[in-house]
Amino acid sequence: MKVDLLTLFPGMFQGPFSESILRHAADKGLLDVRVHNIRDFASDKHRVTDDYPYGGGVGMVMKVEPLAACIENVKKDRTKSKVILTTPRGETLNQAMARELAEEDGLIIICGRYEGVDERVRDLFVDREISIGDFVLTGGEFASMVLVDAVVRLIPGVLGSDESAEEDSFSNGLLEYPQYTRPPEFRGLSVPPVLLSGNHREISRWRRRESLRRTFLVRPELLDAAGLNTEDSSYVKELRDCGGNVD
Repeated sequence: MKVDLLTLFPGMFQGPFSESILRHAADKGLLDVRVHNIRDFASDKHRVTDDYPYGGGVGMVMKVEPLAACIENVKKDRTKSKVILTTPRGETLNQAMARELAEEDGLIIICGRYEGVDERVRDLFVDREISIGDFVLTGGEFASMVLVDAVVRLIPGVLGSDESAEEDSFSNGLLEYPQYTRPPEFRGLSVPPVLLSGNHREISRWRRRESLRRTFLVRPELLDAAGLNTEDSSYVKELRDCGGNVD
C-alpha cells in the first residue's frame, strides 16, 4: 500500500507512523508512506497556502494552486492512487469502506484545514471525500491517521494473524465479544467458565451471543444490517423481551 499524505503540518505524522503496527507494516515492506508539505508548492516567497473566501465569511480557505501542484507532483509516481480528501462533509468511514480502500494500489490523502479547500480541488482531483464522524477537528491530519490505520491493518500480513482483523468489531456487522486473559480470577471477577472449558463449539456460540448482546445494548441499529441467522434472530428477540438481561 502506497500512502501519500498532503499536509501543512508534516511533523504531526512522525509519532504515529514510527510506532506499533504502522511501523511494522513499513518494516515488512507492506506500507510505503510519504508525507508532503503543501507549502513547498506555493509560488510566492511567503509560501501562502490559504486566502479569504470569495463572498465573505469567517475563516480561511486552502488555495487551489499549491494543492493542485502538490497533487500533480505526487501523481507522477502514483498514477494508480486514489485521491481522498478528509472533510466533515464526506462519507462516514466504516469497516466496509476500510476493506474497500485496502484493495487499492495507493491513497493520496489531502489533509483539509481551516474552512476547507477551494472547491476546484474537489472538482479536478478528488476521487472520494471521507469523514471519520459527525464532529469537527482542527485539521484533517488526525482524521488521516485514523483512516490510514483502519485501512493498513486490513492488508494481508500486517497483523500477526489475518484472523485478528476478521474478529474485530464491525467486521461481521456486530460489536466484538468480551475478551479475557490470565489470571482466571481478579478481585472477585472470574473469567466465564465456558472460556475455560475447551469446548470450542460452545465458546464460539458464547462469543456470538455476547457480540449480539453487546451490539443490542450499545448499537442496536447495527443489527438491522448484520445478516442474522435464525438462531441469532431468536436470541435478539429474547434480548428485546428481557431488556438485554439474558444469561
